[in-house]
Amino acid sequence: MYGYVRVFKPEMRFREFDAYQACYCGLCETLRRKYGVLARWTLSYDMTFLILLLTGLYEPEEIKEKHRCVAHPFQKQSHIYSAVTDYAADMSILLFRDKCMDDWLDEKKLSKKAAAQLFHRGYQKAAAQYPEKVQVIQAQLRLLHTMEKKNVDNLDLPAGCFGTLLAEIFAWKKDLWENDLRQVGFYLGKFIYLLDAFDDLEHDRKKKCYNPLLSSASDADTLAQSCEALLKMMMASCAEAYERLPILHYDEILRNILYAGVWPQFYQIQKSRERAPKTQEQE
Repeated sequence: MYGYVRVFKPEMRFREFDAYQACYCGLCETLRRKYGVLARWTLSYDMTFLILLLTGLYEPEEIKEKHRCVAHPFQKQSHIYSAVTDYAADMSILLFRDKCMDDWLDEKKLSKKAAAQLFHRGYQKAAAQYPEKVQVIQAQLRLLHTMEKKNVDNLDLPAGCFGTLLAEIFAWKKDLWENDLRQVGFYLGKFIYLLDAFDDLEHDRKKKCYNPLLSSASDADTLAQSCEALLKMMMASCAEAYERLPILHYDEILRNILYAGVWPQFYQIQKSRERAPKTQEQE
């Protein structure tokens, strides 16, 4: 359920992409510094978007440095850090660990349980700072787990769980902008959940895993059109909430993501599904 909230590079200027990459690298290095090398597993484009959003709104002091790393050993890369980067790193650990535990309950894969245990100490550290966030994340994942067990086919219900979870993470502070940030996170979370369900549809069908789209997946073309319409509605609501925020810093990058970057993956999934041979069930 990660990796869908990206930039659309062909429509970006070089300096904008460099700033985006520097925030991404800053999060990667902050995860390593605070939680160890393995914490880089939790790195995501979604949390990079959160950094850009909160930095653009609150404009905290940013530190700009250049470092080499495992991924770029021969050339120093730009890194941008701020208090928001620390917050995003903490949320990355909380979300990743709890999601691994939820997957362990669903699939009983030892790899998921082992991954969760690797971050036990870091998780305890982050959880002590944000007990309210932990409570909401765990409550929504438990509710989502219950819906999966009951095979709930109303897409809006499980998508709403993940939306509520992301809304809590996006609300960094209790202030004038909290409600709008929650709205951005809520609709973006629902978008991510639906796109992930659409992406995993064939895998879940073969493995007989839960997917709320399976009950309406007999007509592939109709399903794709319905999903696209729902995704557009969710992103429209997300963008509407974003437009109410007084953001200037990183605004071009954020608009690139919200209005262009979130769509290529959907169309790529759709095209790959059109090229794939139809199964007997789909016919």
